Amino acid sequence: MLIQKKLNRDAGKPRLRLKQAFSLLFACLLVLQTGMVTAFAAPSASVIRSDELRGVWISYLDWERLPADQESFKHEVDKMLDRCLELKMNAVFVHVRPDADAMYPSAYFPWSRFVTGTQGQNPGYDPFAIFVKAAHNKGLQIHAWINPYRVTGYHNTWDQVSDQNPAKKWLTDGDPSNDRWVLKQNGAYYFNPAIPQVRELIINGVREIAQKYTVDGIHFDDYFYPEVDNNNESRWFDKPEYEASGSSLSIAQWRRENVNELIRGVYKAVKEARPSAQFGISPEGYVDHLRSDNRLFTDIDTWLSHDGYVDYIMPQIYWGFEHQLSNGSPAPFAFENNLKTWISLVKKGHAKLYIGLAMYKAGSNARDNTGIPEWKRYDDVISRQVEAGRASGAVSGYCFYEYGSFQEDVCQKEVKNLMKVFR
Repeated sequence: MLIQKKLNRDAGKPRLRLKQAFSLLFACLLVLQTGMVTAFAAPSASVIRSDELRGVWISYLDWERLPADQESFKHEVDKMLDRCLELKMNAVFVHVRPDADAMYPSAYFPWSRFVTGTQGQNPGYDPFAIFVKAAHNKGLQIHAWINPYRVTGYHNTWDQVSDQNPAKKWLTDGDPSNDRWVLKQNGAYYFNPAIPQVRELIINGVREIAQKYTVDGIHFDDYFYPEVDNNNESRWFDKPEYEASGSSLSIAQWRRENVNELIRGVYKAVKEARPSAQFGISPEGYVDHLRSDNRLFTDIDTWLSHDGYVDYIMPQIYWGFEHQLSNGSPAPFAFENNLKTWISLVKKGHAKLYIGLAMYKAGSNARDNTGIPEWKRYDDVISRQVEAGRASGAVSGYCFYEYGSFQEDVCQKEVKNLMKVFR
């Protein structure tokens, strides 16, 4: 999204310095509140800890812009990863399964249409293997990014789903016993999380990647359950499976446990296939939404308080410091509040905390109920978020959505300021 950025530089400088002062004050108070250290000593902006993750998501949107022929693809991947090095990144999170498909030759899923333009069409080479080799040759970690349940969605319709896709096979094989393994909700198709065969398919797909490629990790993002409505038959999704299960859990907790079963199985498969690889999840950033009884069913409390689920959590804290509710009060999901919430959550267990940040919002009119949005008034929101995370002593790294945003003209001032703290 290209949005013209208009800033009054003369008026903005005093406000900018004041905002930076408030950010530093917040960081000091946060350290004292969380009790992470006994004396505050904020890391210098020019000092990078060797264990700090600095990653960027390379999404299916970025894949769409890559050429399909092998030599051109290799050339563009090299350019892309060299750009990541210019941006001082040390990791890439590369989409390998956006919609029940694969950016590599798979025994379980058809070729992604984001490779060749047509789902199921073989490009004649292994694009992900090229990514893995090039990333490691350049000293970059590479994590395979998967959307576990989504079959259709953004840029991918049911008509574009290959006949070889397991979802389409199940719905067209004339066997009524598997017709509810794939469900349509709000116009999109999803694998049904209640079905053991669905979990087996997803786990097998993860195991396949971990066995075939020297990945540094397997990564899920925030697409779990779609929004549901148990009072509306057309939107109740998997309620029949719940009623047939005889579970004593509430339907909301039963759904969370369906996802939990998958996460435990994926974690186990990763560790068995490639013990050195990390498994982590990047959920939506607002915890109250994650605890909702009608969407996502992401059991963040269990994942972060018990072993055997995730090695790290990477919440998408995509709001600025000043975000307000419509009544003018500070939003509970604004950056400062959100960071404190996630720090308290990860203290319950052993998972690392990484933060997902929204480079795509730089210079935009992303509404925050402050009049002129914060993202329009400042060009150092992201860099101050990194500094606040460092000062907390609790954040192990950052990942940015997404690669394409770093190339947009409207984001360049924000990128330049981020580079100052990534020296």
